[in-house]
Amino acid sequence: MVNFADINTFKMSVPKIHPKNIEIHEFQYELPEDKIAKFPIEQRDQSKLLVYENTEIIEDVYRNITRHIDEKTLILFNEAKVIHARLYFRKETGGRLEIFCLEPDSRYADISTAMKQEGEVYWKCLVKGIQRWKDDSPLLLDVEDPNFNAKAYKIKPEGNSLIIRFTWKKNVSFSEFLEEMGKIPIPPYLKRESDKSDDIRYQTIFAKNEGSVAAPTASLHFTESILEGFRKKNIDMEHLTLHVGAGTFMPVKSEKMEGHEMHSEWIEIPLDLLKRVKKQIERKEKTIAIGTTSTRTIESVYWIGVQILRGEWNEEKEQGIAVEQWYPYEKEDEFSSLESVNALINYLDEKKVTKLITRTQLIIAPGYDFKMIDGIITNFHQPSSTLLLIISALVGENWKTIYRYALDNNFRFLSYGDGSLLWK
Repeated sequence: MVNFADINTFKMSVPKIHPKNIEIHEFQYELPEDKIAKFPIEQRDQSKLLVYENTEIIEDVYRNITRHIDEKTLILFNEAKVIHARLYFRKETGGRLEIFCLEPDSRYADISTAMKQEGEVYWKCLVKGIQRWKDDSPLLLDVEDPNFNAKAYKIKPEGNSLIIRFTWKKNVSFSEFLEEMGKIPIPPYLKRESDKSDDIRYQTIFAKNEGSVAAPTASLHFTESILEGFRKKNIDMEHLTLHVGAGTFMPVKSEKMEGHEMHSEWIEIPLDLLKRVKKQIERKEKTIAIGTTSTRTIESVYWIGVQILRGEWNEEKEQGIAVEQWYPYEKEDEFSSLESVNALINYLDEKKVTKLITRTQLIIAPGYDFKMIDGIITNFHQPSSTLLLIISALVGENWKTIYRYALDNNFRFLSYGDGSLLWK
């Protein structure tokens, strides 16, 4: 056990500066290659667990996580399901290209609608080897399958990506096409090709809503046995969705955060979840988010409610980016969490819909005041990443001591690694 109070470098909080002024080098640390977990361990819930609470570190395993969570706590899981987003096509002359499907074209109302398209779909993609695709001739699916006869057509560039029109003959949805012809997109820092085991282990047991190109990895450690332990201890569970985008792998390249554009991601917020969260706030009971994805989603709920209360919310916001990255830092947060959640509940009731589907660009960094959660269960993240900024926003400068402890005590890092329970 390590007591932070005994460490001279311990600081109670991070200076209240605008995150735009944060220099990303302050969130750099040395991560040896042998600390990165290339494969998951055999039993999900045997992963190591670091618990940080009241300036102390305790070491355990996920199977015992219930011991560290009080009854009546609410836990929020992400139901996002990873799609087989890597496709391989070839030119008629034989050159092979990899197409990484990022997200649907803007012509679709949401990811679910786009995934159901049959025979044709437009998708925003990254193309590896795009310099070899010089003309407008279609690419052919690299797998010889006359039932599909799939082709990829170049439509237009969009930033660093490309809008591609996919066509196929087989009478299946794009979701089914990807499942059969694509590969699971494991993180690039694993430096290996995906195999059949990743189809199972790179999905959480909650995976339900298709659309993510990366797993909400904090949930990879959970098993039915752990969930049963939660139920026996009267620990409640609810689900939301954030479809993880490829931007989750991208390190911050600018010296200051003001030069970094946060990727926006689709979120789905059920009305039933909001009503359950409202009860939790009224009872003054704790809420834990599983992962940075659940954290960004539930914290976005607060800022959407605030916009409704301020009269800033409209259909255009709902269909675009609901929470822009710097929004929380540029206006006073004059409303309580309860007021904000109530406003969103009333909005959905008036529209007679059961969930809100929109996008968030929210960046959580030191200086952020958490509105909806008391703690987070999460993995150990890459240096100089926006995910590490979330951890620092929650525990302050102590992230350095927490990560040093993990490195010194053989914790495994990144997506297939171990994790932590961190209380703010």
